[in-house]
Amino acid sequence: MIKTSSISFIFLFIVFTSSYSQNLKEKDSLKILNVLEQQRIAWNDNNINKFMQGYLKSEKLVFSGSNGPVFGWNFVKDRYLKKYSTKELMGDLSFEINDLFLLTKKVAILLGKFNLQRKNEKLSGYFTLIFKKINGNWYIVSDHTS
Repeated sequence: MIKTSSISFIFLFIVFTSSYSQNLKEKDSLKILNVLEQQRIAWNDNNINKFMQGYLKSEKLVFSGSNGPVFGWNFVKDRYLKKYSTKELMGDLSFEINDLFLLTKKVAILLGKFNLQRKNEKLSGYFTLIFKKINGNWYIVSDHTS
């Protein structure tokens, strides 16, 4: 059985690779969207360690949220572990992709919306992710979520 979020991901991939093929190679577009899909799966499996694999493991990584910026991969991970310490707090995550484009050959921006379904509440917000291509792989180097 295919989940709705998987169908949405496939649909969005087709739309974005056809719409932005002149700006972003299909292979790179797929890799970037796959980072987000792997994070969604890890989140919904209550696995922060795997979720963090989408971020560049660097002291230069920055996460900016309502409480201001957090710098460094370890600090970002610690933030997630503290704020989302249980499966109930993590809930069920899904994404909506609004735009994906290149700034340079090795830097891309992804704009989207997150939806977090918990037992008794629904949360949502918007995010801007900056990806950097390193050794053929794309990693999040900046995450601004509100």
